[in-house]
Amino acid sequence: MNWSAVKSGNLKPAIKMKSTDKNKSFTLWPYAIVVAMVCFMAYIAMFVYKAMNQDVDLVSKDYYQQEIQYQDQIDKVRRTQALGDVMLDYRSTDKTILLQMPATYQGMNLSGTITMFRPSDDSMDKQVPLQLGRDQSQLLEVNDLENGLWKVRVNFTDGKETYYSEKTIQIK
Repeated sequence: MNWSAVKSGNLKPAIKMKSTDKNKSFTLWPYAIVVAMVCFMAYIAMFVYKAMNQDVDLVSKDYYQQEIQYQDQIDKVRRTQALGDVMLDYRSTDKTILLQMPATYQGMNLSGTITMFRPSDDSMDKQVPLQLGRDQSQLLEVNDLENGLWKVRVNFTDGKETYYSEKTIQIK
């Protein structure tokens, strides 16, 4: 120890006290993590809200009954394909659908229905009777149908057997 400094009264403390404010630095990481978590939770909450408010339509009202009768549907499709499948031709310029039966159905007295089925909205479905001309064809006007995906279902009978054909078209 320096005794001359003690005698003169110029004592300086040997231990320096550290200032806590001097070495403190500010960081954004904790705030960024909290903001990211809050944004993620808000995104999930918005997704759940939208999912809960989404209108979910069943393909048909009596889907359970249709599921039980599905084997009959498979048999109808096989009978139709055995005699030749129904041709559907959508013409976007005329907004018409030409339904053409194969020549194997010539001479049969066919009756049935044509259903235009909209998978996204069952209230837009449209059903018309099957009315074939002499050339086994029928022209359907589709001016009143909305643009989008449609399934055209042809369900018909010759008096003895029932037949079924389905085609998907895109109305533009």
